[in-house]
Amino acid sequence: MKIFHLSDLHIGKQLHSYSLRKNQEAILSQIVEQAKTVRPDVILIAGDVFDKSVPSAEAYTVFDEFLNQLADIKPAIPVLIIAGNHDSAERLRYASSFMEKHQIYISVMPPQEEDEHIRKITFKDEFGDVNFYLLPFVKPGYVRHLFEEGVVTSYHSAIEALLSREEIDYSQRNCLLSHQFYVNGGQAPETSDSEQASITVGGLDSVDASLVEKFDYVALGHIHKPQCVLKPTIRYCGTPLKYSVSEENHHKSITVVTFGEKGTDPEIETIPLHAMQDVRKERGLLQEILDRATEENCHDFISVTITDEVDPYKPKDQLEEKYDNILELMVDNKRTQARINEVNGEASVLDPFMAFTEFYQEMLQCPMSQTEEEIMASIIGVSREED
Repeated sequence: MKIFHLSDLHIGKQLHSYSLRKNQEAILSQIVEQAKTVRPDVILIAGDVFDKSVPSAEAYTVFDEFLNQLADIKPAIPVLIIAGNHDSAERLRYASSFMEKHQIYISVMPPQEEDEHIRKITFKDEFGDVNFYLLPFVKPGYVRHLFEEGVVTSYHSAIEALLSREEIDYSQRNCLLSHQFYVNGGQAPETSDSEQASITVGGLDSVDASLVEKFDYVALGHIHKPQCVLKPTIRYCGTPLKYSVSEENHHKSITVVTFGEKGTDPEIETIPLHAMQDVRKERGLLQEILDRATEENCHDFISVTITDEVDPYKPKDQLEEKYDNILELMVDNKRTQARINEVNGEASVLDPFMAFTEFYQEMLQCPMSQTEEEIMASIIGVSREED
C-alpha cells in the first residue's frame, strides 16, 4: 500500500501581506498531478489545512478546488484529513458526511464522550488490513473529562491516555495521523519562525515520541521542515511551500510511504515540489544585490540586508526596480552593530515566560504549579499568534 503524506497546507496564508493564493494553487496542482502519476492508495493530510480558524471565502475556494481535482482521479483515491491547531473544528467538519461519499474522511476533534474513540479507517491490500488512526490536535482540556482526576495533566499525558484506551492491535499494520509537537526525549525537532507562535514556551506542549513508536508509521503535522523524530517512521513531512524566510533552505516535497507486509519497515521516499516563487535572503552591498537580479529570480520573495557603510540613495526604490516582492529591508553595518551592542549592554530582555516565572517566584516565594505554567504559556502563545 502506497500513501502520500501531506500536512500544513496553511491555505489562505499571507507572506508579509503578499497573497500566496497563486502559489498555493500551483503547488496543490502539482500534488494532484503527482497523484495521477504515482497513484497512491491513500492521501493523508495531517492538520493545518487552513492558516486561520476563520478562513476566508478565497481559502475555502482553493481547498474545494484541490479536493475536487483529487476526487476527479479515477479510480478514486481516499483522502484522510485531521484538524490542526490552526483549524476550526466546526468549519473543517462542514459537509463532512457529503465528502465521505467521495471517500474524503475528516476527524476534527479527539473523543468527547465515554463511548467515542479515535476515528479508525481501515483499507486492505494484498497483505491484509492497514488501520489509519485519525488523531486531530489535542489540548489537555479537550479530553481531561474522559479520565479520572490527575490522569491528564499535560499534552504528553493526554496523548498517552487517549492511545491507551484504544487497545490497538499492534500485530496488524497501523498508521497514526497526529498534529502535535513531538520530541525525542529532550531533543526537539527543528522549527522555523512560521510555526514558533504555535509552540508553547517552556516546551509544555511537547509529547515524547516514544508513545507512538509501536505504530508502523506516524504521519505528523505541525512542524514545517521535513524531518523524523526518534526514528524514520515517525515523520514530519513539512509544508508544501516556504512560509517564512527562516525556511529558505528547506526542500519541500511530498512524502511517499509504501507499506509491505507486517514486520518489514515501510519504504519512505520524497517527491520534490517546486514553487512558482522562491523565498530567500539577499545580503551584501546594495549594488551587489542589484547586480544579482535576473529574470529567473527577480520575482522571488526576498528579505534584503544591505551592508553599505554609507547610506545609499533611496535603497528601497532602487531595489523595487529590480525585484518585485521585497519582504523586508534591513541594514547591517558598523554603525548598526554599535547601536545593538550599546542596547545589549544596557539591558537584557527575558523571554516573556521566563520573566513571568521570575516575577511569580519573587512575589509569592514559591514556584508556579504545572497547571499555572500551562495557563501562562497558553496566554503567551495566543498573544504571539495575534501579533
